[in-house]
Amino acid sequence: MIDDLFAGPAVDLETVLAARDARVARRLEVFTARHQPAVSISPVMPGPVKNCRASRGLRDAALDALLPRLVRRGWRCEVVEVVDAPAGPEALVSVAADPVALKRAVVALEDRHRLGRLWDLDVIDPVVGGISRSTLGFAPRSCFVCDRPAHACARSRAHTLDELLAAMRAVIDAARLSSVA
Repeated sequence: MIDDLFAGPAVDLETVLAARDARVARRLEVFTARHQPAVSISPVMPGPVKNCRASRGLRDAALDALLPRLVRRGWRCEVVEVVDAPAGPEALVSVAADPVALKRAVVALEDRHRLGRLWDLDVIDPVVGGISRSTLGFAPRSCFVCDRPAHACARSRAHTLDELLAAMRAVIDAARLSSVA
């Protein structure tokens, strides 16, 4: 699929894994300095291109949606980092909140926002570690192509990269139209 929204440099698995290790190290630094949970923001980006207009726009839209919701709940938050790396754009937000309540809030955002399915909003607590949807009784994320559990489709490679990017494009285009209306 040739689409300038998804165009960018391809990255290899080693780069993606190194970025994940660096993300874990940055989270540890945040925990050590602030002693409170953090929200890690990254776009869902299938395929070898991780940093492109779509992924940067999705990261920015997630920040724009998340921060006001945290403030409305009375939670003090600080954007600690916004990164545009070859392995993809990311952001890290430190939040003075109960980690379970924070996870419930980000799950609601992922499930209800028009772009939420294209975001990966992880809550990590310095004491308990990552907090999963399933731990709190939430259903697994659904595939944005067929609505089956996303992990099953990803593991079986049920959809081609073109199908995944076309489904993402449809969600992004619909969000643009709804924000204009």
